[in-house]
Amino acid sequence: MMLLLDTHIYLWYLMDSPRITQEISDQILNADVVFVSAASIWEAAIKVGLGKLDAKISDLVKGIEASGFSKLPVTAEDASMVVSLPPIHNDPFDRLLIAQALTGPFRLLTADSTVAKYSDVVKLVR
Repeated sequence: MMLLLDTHIYLWYLMDSPRITQEISDQILNADVVFVSAASIWEAAIKVGLGKLDAKISDLVKGIEASGFSKLPVTAEDASMVVSLPPIHNDPFDRLLIAQALTGPFRLLTADSTVAKYSDVVKLVR
């Protein structure tokens, strides 16, 4: 199974947050490949710029490979897939991650119940 981490899951993982439950840890450990999207780095960069996230973006980028994960670029096909998604969620980054999961195919791991409404490729964890 190829797993795509939602932005908050990736950030929690890097911070060794207690929000990384056993279920999340098991999903990550049992995946064949774990991806972090460029969209997540972009989202984090915007939040850092707005003062909503205290992080060094270079550390987030380095953390992908340091964690044994793989970088996932955003393609034109990914971006074009967003048009077919119903407007359940207003967050453009989450919508792009959903589109990437659908075109991947990846399982998107998230703790956001709104994101989980899109497709069965989205795995809601708590």
